[in-house]
Amino acid sequence: MLKRIAILLFLSAALVAQNTPAPAPTAPSFDGKSWWEYVKVLASDDMEGRETGSAGLRKAASYIVEQLKNDGLEPAGSKGFYQPVKLISRQIDESGSSLALVRNGRDEPLVLGEDAMFSTRVDLASEVEAPLVFAGYGLRVPEKDYDDFAGLDLKGKAAVIISGSPSEMPSALASHYQSTSERAKALREAGAVGMISIPNPASMDIPWSRMTLARTRPSMALADPALNESQGIKLLVVFNPADANKLFADSPYKFQQLADLAKDRKPLPRFPLSASIKARAKVIQKDVESDNIIAKLPGTDPKLKDEYVLLSAHMDHLGIGEPINGDRIYNGAMDNGSGSALVLDIANSLHRSQARLKRSVLFVFVTAEEKGLLGSKYFAANPTVPKGSIVADINTDMFLPIYPLKILTVYGLDESSLGGMVRQVGQQEGVQVQPDPEPLRNAFIRSDQYSFIRQGIPAVAMSVGFKPGTPEAAAHKKWLTERYHAPSDDLDQPVDLVAAGKFEDIVQDLALKVADNPQRPQWNNDSFFRRFVVVSGSGR
Repeated sequence: MLKRIAILLFLSAALVAQNTPAPAPTAPSFDGKSWWEYVKVLASDDMEGRETGSAGLRKAASYIVEQLKNDGLEPAGSKGFYQPVKLISRQIDESGSSLALVRNGRDEPLVLGEDAMFSTRVDLASEVEAPLVFAGYGLRVPEKDYDDFAGLDLKGKAAVIISGSPSEMPSALASHYQSTSERAKALREAGAVGMISIPNPASMDIPWSRMTLARTRPSMALADPALNESQGIKLLVVFNPADANKLFADSPYKFQQLADLAKDRKPLPRFPLSASIKARAKVIQKDVESDNIIAKLPGTDPKLKDEYVLLSAHMDHLGIGEPINGDRIYNGAMDNGSGSALVLDIANSLHRSQARLKRSVLFVFVTAEEKGLLGSKYFAANPTVPKGSIVADINTDMFLPIYPLKILTVYGLDESSLGGMVRQVGQQEGVQVQPDPEPLRNAFIRSDQYSFIRQGIPAVAMSVGFKPGTPEAAAHKKWLTERYHAPSDDLDQPVDLVAAGKFEDIVQDLALKVADNPQRPQWNNDSFFRRFVVVSGSGR
């Protein structure tokens, strides 16, 4: 009898098992090793630093496409996996360029590279002479009834500003109004011909000596005039903080007094300066074409498969430049071989796990981030899927796994419902989640998530975090000072693979959560960026 019962129980269990669907496969956890293998290819000397439009970047793009094909992803560009982006390259020719201050009718020549340098992020006029006016932080923020230009006569003049913002300004709001497009708009409305920007010494990522090495490297702009947001600005100069007193001679303030106020985000005075700027700029222009790379993992839900979660990262870096310690190749292992490798690793993970997600996932590798977010700006304005179908962007740029991941910094944490999802994922991983601890650095607008935000798409970017004043904070600052935008951001640097793997888990878990949640991510009601929202289902 017992034997018969056992047989019946066995048969019953077999029938139940036969009719019970197998659990959906779960994506494997990461150990950082597969991620590093991708970094080793992308940041190798063979890629020559992946300068926008270069043979090295084309080689990196071909490698990325090959990996995406191997993972069975569908092409989602305008030409297969590719989306061509037309650009204009601008390069200053210092042999035909000069800067001088004019005071009391006398020229005071400035040494290019030592005192100041031209920025070709704008279309420089060949000659400009304009009186100078100190305009504090150079911000106009209607939401806070704040206007550094109010009461100043700037018509036909150049504004001198210190980068930063007052402490009462929320960091995301301050970052937005320090973007090139918003600065240019405010300058045009004030009648200014241009701007001299003094980096805030309290928030300089790299020292002036390294900043100035790149001064003759080409900048770029999108060829489409409709996407030229700095139009009408004739002069953009960056001034060495160490020599900034030259601007403030005969003024009521020394530069150090103003820098001390800016360090603590205190209000700044505004006043005319005694000098004018005389600029002569010779700029070499040429046409350049580079590509974004886009691939798709189709969703499976009949309704949600036509909506998209974006995983984005930029492929480009700085190419071959001025040598530091004899090395001319700016490999960009962390910036942003790390992010491109992460997106590739997650694509491979989802392929191996045979993940069946409700929404589709777009893997977007953009060009020309280092030139001003140009590749992402072009894709966000000309997406290869209907714009209203994009529900979120999760961007990865230089996430710096150089110490254990205990804290996750999330840029845009409190702007949309993505923040709540990140907090849930962080709790599952045993990681504390925090907003940007360094608002003066304006990280929220300095990578590609900002291009999608400007199109109304909820977005976040994340990095391995730290608390101010800790050894991790010191390690982060040391990395920026020594390796950021330097040849030493290469494969010969210490990396915490466990931290990298844990970070990958978080990014993938967040992507899966967004892809399978019936509700689209939404901007929070109090977020400034709600104004850019795109109506669901709108056209391209």
